[in-house]
Amino acid sequence: MDETFFDLMEFFKKPSIIETFVDILLCAVPIWLAVMIGLVIGWSWRPRWTGLVFLGLRGKFRFLWTAPPGFGARRLWLAFTALSALSVCRTIWSNFKGKDRKSVLAAPASSSGANSGEIRDGSVSSAGELEDREDIVTEKDLEHLLQLLEGKDGRKEWQCMMERSTSNMRYQAWRREPQEGPTVYRSRTVFEDATPELVRDFFWDDEFRPKWDPMLAYFKILEECPHTGRMIVHWIKKFPFFCSDREYIIGRRIWEARKAYYCVTKGVPYPGLHKRDKPRRVDLYFSSWVIRAVESRRGDGQMSACEVTLLHYEDMGIPKDVAKLGVRHGMWGAVKKLHSGMRAYQNARKSEASLSRSALMARITTKISFDEGMDSSEPVVDEEDKKPGCRYPKTG
Repeated sequence: MDETFFDLMEFFKKPSIIETFVDILLCAVPIWLAVMIGLVIGWSWRPRWTGLVFLGLRGKFRFLWTAPPGFGARRLWLAFTALSALSVCRTIWSNFKGKDRKSVLAAPASSSGANSGEIRDGSVSSAGELEDREDIVTEKDLEHLLQLLEGKDGRKEWQCMMERSTSNMRYQAWRREPQEGPTVYRSRTVFEDATPELVRDFFWDDEFRPKWDPMLAYFKILEECPHTGRMIVHWIKKFPFFCSDREYIIGRRIWEARKAYYCVTKGVPYPGLHKRDKPRRVDLYFSSWVIRAVESRRGDGQMSACEVTLLHYEDMGIPKDVAKLGVRHGMWGAVKKLHSGMRAYQNARKSEASLSRSALMARITTKISFDEGMDSSEPVVDEEDKKPGCRYPKTG
């Protein structure tokens, strides 16, 4: 009995339970609203039911119990509600028990690994020493970025999502739907009158980021390497009220080749920060840029514009269709905030203010040179991009 009560208390402490109930409520409201509209229409056609509605408004809930025995709507309503509640509760309880068993089985393995003091998956040892770990963000991650850019990862073609422009900025976005895993997004942004170095520092500057990104609620540099520029940062992002906030442990590093910057960021393990129920940690995260100078669309032959090609995917623990809908509706608004933030950052840098720690780390890059078969200094244009409305605009 005590164990059952303990399990029940732990069950209701889980934040996922609240999120599940909210999801059920959001899904159930349109259904019950349609049912109520149907009942109202049905009552308006039957004079006898109109009298019952009047009695129900006077007696409120007493109407449900004083309705005549032949009133089948009441019985159908109660039966459907009971069956739905029983099915949902049984599913939630089974999922909770399954997760609980998994955590119990995983606990001995994790504790033994911590006691042994080994370094696993690029994480620090149990002594908590800060180390220059070569396996946090490596050349393999850079190769993964290049494969995504060149379409050599074996995934489907890009689908055009959006193409917008302002007087001093152009934006295009695509996406791909893998059979497994989250949606992959690709975008191309061209900022007029901006240098690659400025844009590179802007994307890396976490101290300035809250001024234009309202989702970033907290950030902290956990580790850094002054020789390679490799960093591990801790982010917490604010999500809408019906979702818990998200936590990110991000490893990042910049490579430089042929006056272009390859900025790689991805989710990495970090045992120094244990997972919590809130905020919910995002383990699968990859967001990387290629930043380079391009010719201005003014056609003056000057390389005074900056092109940013972004590849991004992450698993936020949100249903895939819901996540795609949210991204599609909020994409242009987020891009406009990013653009205004970049221009504000540009003006702030003109005042010769001291650079933040993150911006200083962005200047520490790893110089590389591509082989003949690995030329990625020019953007790769897929066949899908060549279609009207999805092509790269000409820069020359």
